[in-house]
Amino acid sequence: MKVERFVTGIISTNCYLAINEETKQTVVIDPAASPSSLMGHLKAEGLKVEAILLTHGHFDHIMGIDGFLKEYDVPVYVHEDDKELMVDPKLNQSSTYTKGYTFADARFIRDGQVLTYAGYDFEVFHTPGHTPGGCCYYVRSEGVLFSGDTLFANSVGRTDFPGSSTSALIRSIQEKLMTLPDETRVYPGHMGETAIGHERVNNPFL
Repeated sequence: MKVERFVTGIISTNCYLAINEETKQTVVIDPAASPSSLMGHLKAEGLKVEAILLTHGHFDHIMGIDGFLKEYDVPVYVHEDDKELMVDPKLNQSSTYTKGYTFADARFIRDGQVLTYAGYDFEVFHTPGHTPGGCCYYVRSEGVLFSGDTLFANSVGRTDFPGSSTSALIRSIQEKLMTLPDETRVYPGHMGETAIGHERVNNPFL
C-alpha cells in the first residue's frame, strides 16, 4: 500500500489516499476539501477511487465529499454514532467556521466491521471520545492505522466539543490502539505521522 497525504481545508486536515500501486485502486480517507491540485493528481496518476472513509463527522474532515462525488460515484462511510454530526451544522462545527455543511447519504458502520477496497481490508475500530462515532481504520496486512483525530503524534484529539469525553478518548486509545504492534504506522487527521511504539513511550496523555 502506498499512502499519500494532502493537507487540505481551512484547518489543515490530512486527506489520505490509500493506493494499491498494482491496480491503481484507491481509498480516500477524510476529504476535508477537493482542491484542483488533489483532483488533478488523481486523474494524472490514473487512480481509481473506490470509497471514501470518514474517521468522524466534523466539518474539517467531510467538506470535500461533494467534490469527490461529482467525479467518482462511490460510497461514503462513517460510524453510526456520528450520524447526527453529519446532518447538523452546529454539531459538526461547520456553522461556526463556514456557512454550514451537511451530508446525509453516508453508509453507517460499526466497530469490528471490515471494509474491503483496493485489495485491502480496512478494520473499523470505534474510538469514541473526540466525537461519539470517532473511529480508526486499521489495515493489518500493511501495518497501517488511519487514526483521524483520536491519536496524534505526541498528542490526542480535543475533547471540548459537544459529545466529547476525555475519559472515553483515553480508554479508546488504550484499549483499541495501544494493543497494536509497535511498528504500526499511524496516519493522523492533523500534523505528521507517527508509530504506535513511539506513542506508547512518549505520548504525555497516555
